Formats: sequence, C-alpha cells, structure tokens
Amino acid sequence: MLPTTKIVFPDGGLRGSARVLAVHELEAGRSAVLTDSTPFHPVDHTWPDQPGDTGTLGGLAVLDTVTAAGDGQRLFLAEDIPVRRGDPEWSWHVAHVVEGRPPEVGAEVELLVDAGYRAALSAGHTGCHLLAFALNAALADRWRKEVRADSLGSPDFDSLAMVRSRILENGSIDEYRIGKSLRKKGFTAGELAADTSGIEQAVNGKLAEWCASGAKVGVRSEGPLLTDLRTWECELPSGTASVPCGGTHLDALSELRSLRTELSVSEDETGLTVRTSAEQG
Repeated sequence: MLPTTKIVFPDGGLRGSARVLAVHELEAGRSAVLTDSTPFHPVDHTWPDQPGDTGTLGGLAVLDTVTAAGDGQRLFLAEDIPVRRGDPEWSWHVAHVVEGRPPEVGAEVELLVDAGYRAALSAGHTGCHLLAFALNAALADRWRKEVRADSLGSPDFDSLAMVRSRILENGSIDEYRIGKSLRKKGFTAGELAADTSGIEQAVNGKLAEWCASGAKVGVRSEGPLLTDLRTWECELPSGTASVPCGGTHLDALSELRSLRTELSVSEDETGLTVRTSAEQG
C-alpha cells in the first residue's frame, strides 16, 4: 500500500519537489500522477465544495487535482472512492491529472500551483466561512430551542441547515434547507422571505466590519498528511471563529477590499440560497 500524501497547501504552499509514487492511466490520453508530497489542493470526494488546484507537474499542465484512495490492490479516484474520507484501512492521495506522457515512477518532479487561481479560490473559501458566522448571528433570534452553537456563540444555522456549498473564484454559493427537521429543532421560518432584506443588511454589515478589521486567518493542521484534521481559524474582534476545513484560505482579511452577500428564498420558503462575492485588494 502506498504511503498517504504529505501536503503543504494548508500553509499556503505553492511549489515543491516530490517523487512520483504511481501513475494511473485515465481516458483520452490523460493520467493521474501520485507523488509522495504536494502543494496541490485536491477536490474532496465527499464534500466537493472547493475545486482542485491547477498548475504544472514536471512541466506538464495539471488540468485538475482530485482525491484518490487505495486498498492495497486498486486505486480509486474522486467519486469512485467507495469508502468514507480518511478510512484508516485505506491509503489517501492527491492525484494530479495531466495530459500527455507522464513522468516515470520514481522520478523527481517539480510541482507549481497556479497562484492566481489558488488566490481566487482561497478568497472565495474564506468569504464562505465568514458568511456562515455572519448568517448565524443574523438568524440567532429565530431559534425557540437551544441547539449547538458555532465558535462565536451563535446557534449554528449554517451547519444544521446546509445542503450544498460551492466555492467559486472570489465567491461562493451556499444552499440551505429549511424543512420540517430544522423547524422541529426550533427554527422559526415564518416571514423569512419578507425579512430577507433586513437579514441581508445585517449580514453585510457584519462582513464589512470583519473585513475592515484585517483579522489574521490561518489553517491549523494536526499533522502533515492529507488525512490529518485541519481547522480554519480567524481572529475576529469578537473572538476566534473556527471550523473544520480541508480547503485553502487567505492569510488575513486585509487581503479583501470588500465582501458582500445576497440572499434569496424559494417560493415555498423551504430553501435559502446565499451568494457571496469577495473583492481582493
């Protein structure tokens, strides 16, 4: 069984040298190249919110980066992985998808991540987390029962209602379900559509305040491997916001010129979509 990939992207790493461990042939003349270490961030197979990095590997263009897992006999890529993320009986890897003749197993290669694309995704992901905390605070008075709180003390609407999250270049789209289950937990959904403008104003006010603070952002890792737990942290004026996260992020909110969000509620008021845009500067 191959060793699990060592990663440097949580610290913002964009380049490195590595040894090729395996090459997995794909369709249309493409290959998935596995290395012992990498600065590339792969899309997660169970929660594919942030796209994989692009760049170059040994001079070849890296078209995509995905998670791979092996059971000692076969290697599975992306959505074909049949087990939960981090299963200790499996090895876990970053697979770099390249086109053309891949490097030989055992070769030493240089890896270089597209810095501009990474920065845009990192801005979108940092903004996505800030949106979650601001939205939780704006909806805090709609809870009739006690539920688990986020790290800033607000009822965690984001984690309780989240259906899907997509990280974009300099933005994100988050979708929430406000159904019977959430209402039974104590969430009051009445007149949510009518209150959307006020909620949006409160969220954007909080986001503007946080951006102006220039707060430090970081990813704390429990180890160097792809499977090690990683936590996003931001030292906001009201406290340290934190949430488990395997993505990439900015180093500080001073890298953002602005962060704004737009809310829309479905006609039946069971769905909430939040579109957030970040302007770097």
